[in-house]
Amino acid sequence: MDDKIKEFREYRARMNEKILASDNKVIKRIYNIDTNTYMDGALSAKVKEMLGLATSMVLRCDDCIKYHLEKCHEQGVTTEELFEVFAVADVVGGTIVIPHLRRAVEYWELLENTK
Repeated sequence: MDDKIKEFREYRARMNEKILASDNKVIKRIYNIDTNTYMDGALSAKVKEMLGLATSMVLRCDDCIKYHLEKCHEQGVTTEELFEVFAVADVVGGTIVIPHLRRAVEYWELLENTK
C-alpha cells in the first residue's frame, strides 16, 4: 500500500478514535448520521458517494475528497464515472476547484495501483 494512503487512513482512524472517546452525544450523532446517509436507499451507496465527492470538491475539503475517493473506489466507481463527477464539481465550483481536482486524480491513481 502506498505510504500516502496508509498515512491518511491511520491518521483518520486515530483521530476518530480520540474524538469518539470524548463520548460527546452530539458528535456521536453527527458521525452516525454521516454513516447512515451513505447507505443504500432510494439512491445507491455508490451514487451517494459520488455526490459526496462532488460536494466535497466544491467545498474544497481535501480530507473529505480523499475519504469519498476511497469509498467510490470501494463501491466500484470507474475512472470514466469519476471524471464525470469531477466535471460536475468543476462546473459547479468553478476553476478554484482545479487544484483539488489535481490532488484527487493523484490520490485516485494511488488507489487504482493498490488493486
